[in-house]
Amino acid sequence: MKKSILQLFGTFAITASLITGCSSTEDTVSASSFVVDPTNFQGTITSGEVILNAGTVYKLTGKIQVNEGATLTIPAGTLIDGVGGTSAYIAVAQGGKIFVNGTASNPVVMTSGLATKRAGDWGGLVICGRAPINRVTGGTSVAQSEVADLSYGGTIANDNSGSVKYLRIEYAGAAFNTEKEFNGASLFGVGSGTVFENVQAYHGSDDGFEFFGGTVNTSNLVSIGNEDDQFDWTEGWSGTNINWYGKIDFNRGNRGIEADNFELGYGNTPIANPKITNLTLVGPGNTADATIFTENNALKLRRGTKGMFTNLFLSGWNVGLDVENDETIAFVGNELKATNVTFDAITTKSKGKTTLGVAANVSAVFTESSSVSTGAGAGKSAPTWSLNWAIGF
Repeated sequence: MKKSILQLFGTFAITASLITGCSSTEDTVSASSFVVDPTNFQGTITSGEVILNAGTVYKLTGKIQVNEGATLTIPAGTLIDGVGGTSAYIAVAQGGKIFVNGTASNPVVMTSGLATKRAGDWGGLVICGRAPINRVTGGTSVAQSEVADLSYGGTIANDNSGSVKYLRIEYAGAAFNTEKEFNGASLFGVGSGTVFENVQAYHGSDDGFEFFGGTVNTSNLVSIGNEDDQFDWTEGWSGTNINWYGKIDFNRGNRGIEADNFELGYGNTPIANPKITNLTLVGPGNTADATIFTENNALKLRRGTKGMFTNLFLSGWNVGLDVENDETIAFVGNELKATNVTFDAITTKSKGKTTLGVAANVSAVFTESSSVSTGAGAGKSAPTWSLNWAIGF
């Protein structure tokens, strides 16, 4: 299919009557009338396609929202500097699409635009899709996202919100209050038609990646130095995933993974049931300050989640696999299981606790490796697939 692409420089406006552009899905998309000001990058894209220019630095001063029928395309090497705290974030609404077209040698970087960069300087990336969630059992419910206040959920398992490749999200996680803050990447009801691969969340103030239901699959995710969990899921997420690397850094963070089915309905369907192959989680060390690391667990599995994990390298945690609640314990050894696990400097390999707080034997949740597992690819070290585009190992 022929494509007409306008390179965008500085402040610009494109009308649909002037040019026709195409997204990388080969769906025809008309150019947008949205006006881009790189020095004051914010607003709502309501139609057509906006294509950024890799040679321009974009100061994200407020919300960029991509509405249904609209597309935001970000080429390799683009730099987006968040400078607006909780006001500065990128959100894709249901029916909108984002295409992040980074490469290993030239990733897209979304970071803090402040002189001294700190976790929580700006919001993060929010994508909302129409795949099932389980806030109401049965998987047909729709909810409002806890950040960005957009609808998510539905019945379209293969919903497509675009493609995100070779993206680094830094210093995100701006907090509205003590109970509500952004993650590096928040995926709300995102469907399996969406591509999400080679993405890093680095030094955010909440979770690196959080999945709120949906069916999106991932590969090659890196989460380093985020101040809560490196990976988190809830509301019935069921993606298939390859190559995850998570690491606690700078005396901040809790768990490698926090996994729930749904906190207000442990048995709600669809039940969270992701599959993760090749996983490395590096903790703060089993002698870390307990006043800082109150939950020094590689995997916290609770509130009715299922999950199948293969080829794990767990290093430097008090507890390897921590299983809570009757509904979760019922899946242990069958639909909740980690195989080919290497424990490196782990005090307690597994522990369990019923909903009433009684200790439970959950040792069937894992089987150890007969040698040293590779985890995400190189055990505790940086995997080869992360070279050039990911940082902080």
